[in-house]
Amino acid sequence: MSRDRIEHRLRDVGRRLSGLREDLRITEEQLAPLVGEAEDSRIRALVSETPLAEREHREAGRHAERLQRHRDDLLERIARLESDQDSLLDQLGES
Repeated sequence: MSRDRIEHRLRDVGRRLSGLREDLRITEEQLAPLVGEAEDSRIRALVSETPLAEREHREAGRHAERLQRHRDDLLERIARLESDQDSLLDQLGES
């Protein structure tokens, strides 16, 4: 692969990494209160033992789980791009 092509791909990977890292930052900011809310709703469901409280607990838990899966997906995508970036940097050093 030509040096210009490698540099172009490195810039592209860098832009994508920057965007994913920003998404991760936002996701983690949103996740912390959701996990707290899910825990609070779990305790309320245990104490009140009502169907409504149980439903609220399940909904809060599902929402937090979805956001955790999204965060995990972002982390995996970032790791793959970092690996691609390392490979491209190795190729650049060899050329």
